[in-house]
Amino acid sequence: MKALSALPIGIFFGIVLVKSEVASWFRIRAMFRFEEAHMYLVIASAVVVGIIAIQLIKRLGLHTIGGDPVSLKAKPFTKGTIIGGVLFGMGWAITGACPGPIFAQIGSGEWMAGVTFVGVFLGAFLYAWLKPRLPH
Repeated sequence: MKALSALPIGIFFGIVLVKSEVASWFRIRAMFRFEEAHMYLVIASAVVVGIIAIQLIKRLGLHTIGGDPVSLKAKPFTKGTIIGGVLFGMGWAITGACPGPIFAQIGSGEWMAGVTFVGVFLGAFLYAWLKPRLPH
């Protein structure tokens, strides 16, 4: 039931993504071609909001929906991080979506995003299969 209560928030977030054109392939292409600052400003504002949210979570001692304390663990920086980041960026540039906006694109009628959706799942399964052999 708790997971179902997140559905309206997800729908609202999808509408925001579509209306702000963050899920637009044309905007993402323009970002990667350095033609306009729209996406860079959105990303920068998301970083600022994230920093503020993390500080509030820490200072207020907030808990998860399950009642557990929120804890953030530092992750080591490895060459796998660089390889994964490059692959992620290439996929983002080619498909016009990182995993978040795929659902917003499908919901707004961009059915080719379904191909991206399938690619994300195939990539996740490929990663799980190759994980023991990858640099971490």
